[in-house]
Amino acid sequence: MVRINKSGEVFVKLLYWGCAGSGKTTAVDTLYRLTKEGTFGKDVTPTGSLTKIAMASGSTLYFDRGIFQSKKQAKIFYHVYTVAGQARFSPLRKKIFLGTDGVIFVFDGQKSRIEDNINSLKELKNVAADKLISELPMLVMVNKQDLPNTLTKAEVEEILKAEGLFYPPEHKLNAWNPIVYETIALYSNAQNVYKVFAELARRTALYQAIGDGKAPDTTKPVKLPPDVPDL
Repeated sequence: MVRINKSGEVFVKLLYWGCAGSGKTTAVDTLYRLTKEGTFGKDVTPTGSLTKIAMASGSTLYFDRGIFQSKKQAKIFYHVYTVAGQARFSPLRKKIFLGTDGVIFVFDGQKSRIEDNINSLKELKNVAADKLISELPMLVMVNKQDLPNTLTKAEVEEILKAEGLFYPPEHKLNAWNPIVYETIALYSNAQNVYKVFAELARRTALYQAIGDGKAPDTTKPVKLPPDVPDL
């Protein structure tokens, strides 16, 4: 749940989740660089340095964390975390998930990793205890689009449907289906890295300000209150 301190500062926790090697850390690295250098820095700016606890191989050992401050509303801070993807870190992932306000699931786009992706998605569903989409906004990155023979947006949507995470048009949660972004997390060829972060921040604000911590009911006319958080 979004936290507010005595000074009125708002802290939002956004979590990147996915199997080992899917590109979570690379995505946050690139997000940090893009916002710091000003390429996509008109809305948020990183504060301090990224916190990384990694193995000698470079893989995440515990978690990565970056803090991004809104430029439009200076009291809003986005705490961005990644989880370690290796299977043995499952208990740690559960701890890091606590207090999450929104999730970006990072698919390793290589078709050879489909089983790993699905297992990671199932674990996220279990840890989230049926709160994905209904209470926690969720977006999807289909990463590594710079490689040949990668998963398509349509193929990933079918996986989400099979896992009960993509609703038909008549369902009340259809408007909040995860947007599936085809991404390249590498800074040198970045694609949609900032866009997915910005959309999750927007949805998190709507869930909190309009839905009182749940997916807003889009079947009823809604007028945004004047203090809806924005990037």
